[in-house]
Amino acid sequence: MAEVLWLTVRLAGLTTIVLLVLATPLAWWLARDRSVRASVAGALVGLPIVLPPTVLGFYLLIAMGPDSPLMAPLQLFGVRTLAFTFEGLVIGSVVYSLPFAVQPLRNAFMGVGAEPLEAARTLGAGPVSVFLRVALPLAAPGYVTAAILTFAHTVGEFGVVLMIGGAIPGETAVVSTEIYRLVESLEWGRAHALAGLLVAFGFAVILVLLLIERRLGAVRMGDS
Repeated sequence: MAEVLWLTVRLAGLTTIVLLVLATPLAWWLARDRSVRASVAGALVGLPIVLPPTVLGFYLLIAMGPDSPLMAPLQLFGVRTLAFTFEGLVIGSVVYSLPFAVQPLRNAFMGVGAEPLEAARTLGAGPVSVFLRVALPLAAPGYVTAAILTFAHTVGEFGVVLMIGGAIPGETAVVSTEIYRLVESLEWGRAHALAGLLVAFGFAVILVLLLIERRLGAVRMGDS
């Protein structure tokens, strides 16, 4: 069980780090661009929310399979497939959890408003300086929310993980797929333990998010 828990935490942690890096420029662009192309991009980002996990997992499985054109460059280095590997799980989790990172950051950047950015520009700050010194600090609460949601969503994911990883012990078996295996094996006690752990984790995540929201609301009321 310890190995399964460690693999789950490792997967969720790596996914969260990768997504916070990738989602930052994407969320910044979506928050500032009002064009049709940005709306299309936003719809694509949010697609994993409405797609059944098995559908997304099916297409990711094909994309990472040995016959996929996307795998051709990696095959030159001896990597035949990423399906049923931990690296493939990370890629799948990044795709599936993308909206849970992008949307909180987009909302946070939109909440910054134009006035602080314009004020920084009038003082001579360049675009990079405006982003790093003004927008990023003001959007910090959005990063907390994005990190928590991404981590929690990755921990609880089942369909995509099972389709891509196949629940191989020590390689791709995480908590969600382990619960399924334990139930199939009629190991109710261990299944209860893992399921109860996820319930407690989910409650803690929701509680933390509510406390953060309450704290931010109190700060805004104090500022006004």
